[in-house]
Amino acid sequence: MTTGHVFIATSLDGFVARTDHRIDWLTKQPTTGEEHGYEAFMEGVDGIIMGRGSYENVLTFGDWPYSKPVIVMSRSLSPSDLPLALRDKVRLTSLTPAALMQSVAKDGWARAYVDGGKVVQSFIRDGLIDDIVLATIPILIGEGLSLFGATEEDIDLKLLNTAAFPSGIVQSHYQVTRGDNEKA
Repeated sequence: MTTGHVFIATSLDGFVARTDHRIDWLTKQPTTGEEHGYEAFMEGVDGIIMGRGSYENVLTFGDWPYSKPVIVMSRSLSPSDLPLALRDKVRLTSLTPAALMQSVAKDGWARAYVDGGKVVQSFIRDGLIDDIVLATIPILIGEGLSLFGATEEDIDLKLLNTAAFPSGIVQSHYQVTRGDNEKA
């Protein structure tokens, strides 16, 4: 089955976006010359799964930043909502996380980049995330959309490594484990 992998940033108070979904605070921290491993991470995935909110944020960036296939999980968007230039790059789905992972496995994906607060939460709850690379940005935004929501049970994480950068960003890489069934 396809494995899920997260590479995401949060504010120090744990938010991935403001309540209105804006991520303007991400660019306030100068990171000139810092290599956070995003390019290497992207080389290791077959495609990206994101939620509607993340997709709509990416649309504000200007040029489409992804060369790999993107699947947007949404119950409200329809193919006619996709810009013409993205119709061969973006696919919409209303599948559950488990069904979507089975679908992309049939498409030959071994590793999927899972992005977006609510999508990450649902994949974690369903046991579909293998690891999380979490960059903590040194800013407090007070309120917003939490990366980690309520869980029905504890979800154990094993710290694989941590790096601190001159910008103040702290990046930690965790392996997701489920009790005694630790993944290798």
